[in-house]
Amino acid sequence: MCLLLQTNLLLLILLYFYFSYAVSSYVFPFSCQLQGRFHLNGMHKTGDVILGGLFPIHFFRSVPDLSFTSKPQQPTCHGFYELGFRLAQTMLFAIDEINRNSNLLPNVTLGYTLYDNCVELGITFRAALSLVSGQEEKIILHNTCVGNPPVLGIVGDSSSTPSIAISSVLGLYRVPMVSYFATCSCLSDHQNYPSFFRTIPSDAFQVRAMIHILKHFGWTWAGLLVSDDDYGFHAARSLQSQLSLSAEICLAYVEVLPWDKSTDEVRRIVNVVRQNVTGLQWMASEAWTSATVLQTPQLMPYLGGTLGIAIRRGEIPGLREFLLQIRPDLYHNNSPLCTGQEELENKDTEFLDISDLRSEYNVYKAVYAFAHSLDDMLHCKPGKGPFSGHSCATLLSLKPWQLIYYLERMNFTTPFGDQVSFDDNGDALPIYDVMNWLWLPDGSSKVQNVGEVKKSAFKGEELILDEDKIFWNFKSKKPPQSVCSDSCPPGTHMVRRKGEPECCFDCIPCSEGTVTNKSNSLECTSCPEDFWSNAQRDHCVPKKTEFLSYHEPLGICLTATSLLGTFICAVVLGIFIYHRRTPIVRANNSELSFQLLLSLKLCFLCSLLFIGRPRLWTCQLRHAAFGISFVLCVSCILVKTMVVLAVFKASKPGGGTSLKWFGAMQQRGTVLVFTSIQAAICTTWLITSSPTPHKNTQYHNNKIVYECAVGSTVGFGVLLGYIGVLAFLSFLIAFLARNLPDSFNEAKLITFSMLIFCAVWVAFVPAYISSPGNHADAVEAFAILASSFGLLVALFGPKCYIILIRPELNTKKAIMGRGIES
Repeated sequence: MCLLLQTNLLLLILLYFYFSYAVSSYVFPFSCQLQGRFHLNGMHKTGDVILGGLFPIHFFRSVPDLSFTSKPQQPTCHGFYELGFRLAQTMLFAIDEINRNSNLLPNVTLGYTLYDNCVELGITFRAALSLVSGQEEKIILHNTCVGNPPVLGIVGDSSSTPSIAISSVLGLYRVPMVSYFATCSCLSDHQNYPSFFRTIPSDAFQVRAMIHILKHFGWTWAGLLVSDDDYGFHAARSLQSQLSLSAEICLAYVEVLPWDKSTDEVRRIVNVVRQNVTGLQWMASEAWTSATVLQTPQLMPYLGGTLGIAIRRGEIPGLREFLLQIRPDLYHNNSPLCTGQEELENKDTEFLDISDLRSEYNVYKAVYAFAHSLDDMLHCKPGKGPFSGHSCATLLSLKPWQLIYYLERMNFTTPFGDQVSFDDNGDALPIYDVMNWLWLPDGSSKVQNVGEVKKSAFKGEELILDEDKIFWNFKSKKPPQSVCSDSCPPGTHMVRRKGEPECCFDCIPCSEGTVTNKSNSLECTSCPEDFWSNAQRDHCVPKKTEFLSYHEPLGICLTATSLLGTFICAVVLGIFIYHRRTPIVRANNSELSFQLLLSLKLCFLCSLLFIGRPRLWTCQLRHAAFGISFVLCVSCILVKTMVVLAVFKASKPGGGTSLKWFGAMQQRGTVLVFTSIQAAICTTWLITSSPTPHKNTQYHNNKIVYECAVGSTVGFGVLLGYIGVLAFLSFLIAFLARNLPDSFNEAKLITFSMLIFCAVWVAFVPAYISSPGNHADAVEAFAILASSFGLLVALFGPKCYIILIRPELNTKKAIMGRGIES
């Protein structure tokens, strides 16, 4: 409300000056008549070019009551501010140094007019208007009211709110103003403030600098306390905007500190911040980083270790000597409290302490910015100028907007080594010192420089910190942790807490098959098809590939069994070959017995194709070899059964003709035909829908079962069905011949062997269908081995027993007693 009233007052003052100007133009057509004067504290020195300055020489002011019933009295100022006076003296020093410099603005003398703003908006505005209009009662300007104003530019103001008000007016007339302390980011709007420049970084960069520090130490949970003015509001808005973009740092609270002594409001804010504030890490803006009033033994237990952003410290050689020359009697209209002969050099006073020149350094740069701009203007070559018709500006006809052109393009380096130039927004290249409040053992305090944050044309924004120098006001003497929720560990993802800031969340473990998303911590990412999450859920690992391996116990047992069966077949075959002339071998159709033993060897060996990593050739060969081998085996048994029946019939009267249909050629042909049919079935299956290796992920999520897809279930069914038909026929014929005389007990052995064979394969079908993954291959290999061993033991076990254990039964007489030799 106060700011609104002040703004309305300023508008009334502007209207007053406007109407005064209109009246004076009518009454005094050949001159500009000043209708009134403000009583201001100031200093003045003539020169070819006059620069204005606004500085806080006094702290307090007495503003009369504005009743609008009588002419208001002039405000008065009191409470001398030494450091504000040093700022003004710094401007005088810079002007004096420039006037003595033959390389900068040669043959041009700079003058100045400085006013005290008394840290009051109304007084500041009066001073600014006085600078641009002059204080002379009557100004003759070539018989017209046009020409150079009393000042070409202003160095000031010292705060943001007055700078906003003044620049709003000066911008209309394009009078340049270079501030040394106004930091509000709103002043970077060159559309609304086209003539405003500054040598201090804007709050926008200060906010980014503080965010740099927060991120550097991993602090994501912070509170914000701001002052109740333009500086505080714009800084808070900028900080909140920057934090919303990064989404890495959250504000626990935002509180506005009142200017008045509102006890209830202060108590409420203290309750929000926590009354025991010793456990907090403070970060200071440049407004109070160097505030000595806060660096007291009473406050240091709470504020010790504070990190702050400070205006860049500079060095100005010769300034102290210049300050020592100041005498009260050098200025007119003074009533000093001293003689002017005092010696100041040995006095311990803050006024002469130039070890920490910050605002002064910005004043120094602002004056030199004007000087270099004027110097660039004077170096303009006629006919090559930047203005209309390629003209150049001159001191006699210089317009303020022409000086703005050169300010926008000015570029120089200070003796301290800092580059000074303005960007498109009128802001200088930003740089801040990072300060740390050190609490010394003796109870005193010290503010030390621990780094800098700056922006350069080449490296962008960068933060440089000497962390070993930082004093942390904690028992650990290490940077504190500041988070609402700790970062989620690998293998978990964030779940935001409803109704709380983004930095407050819970960590939920990722589900199986998903891992932490490195780009988005709010969700987990599914692993690729052939990968699975590890136990920690922090990265994907290749899925374990599972198949019936030669290296696992089941594969080893099946392999050993297969080789054992093959070896036994070879041994039996050797026994039969060695005893091929004995009656029992000859009586059991030795040729079919040899073929049957060879086919059983193939059956045992084909089970090895079901062990090992599936490949295309093994998938195609395993079922074909299995089908053909067993058809060959069962065909031999079927033919052998038929021969048994034929021999029995031939032993009866009139049955001799039956043996001619079962000679050696017919037996071989029958076995070949039966086997060829199975070979045709396999060939058709392989051509139309061949089995192929397949990665099956349906059995286990975290495993890949490597198996052979049969390709065509019909083909596989026909193959098994054909073997079953032949086995059933063999069983049926042998079963019918089971009651033949004991001399023909071969039929009983075949019946028993076929019973075992059929039982194994009938049990195989449901077991195969219900077995997952590599267990299906193990079931099929087991069925092959079990049926092969059943045939081998049932058919050849008794014969080997007679040959090896009971040789007395292996005679023609014994055989004749048991049966007829074939």
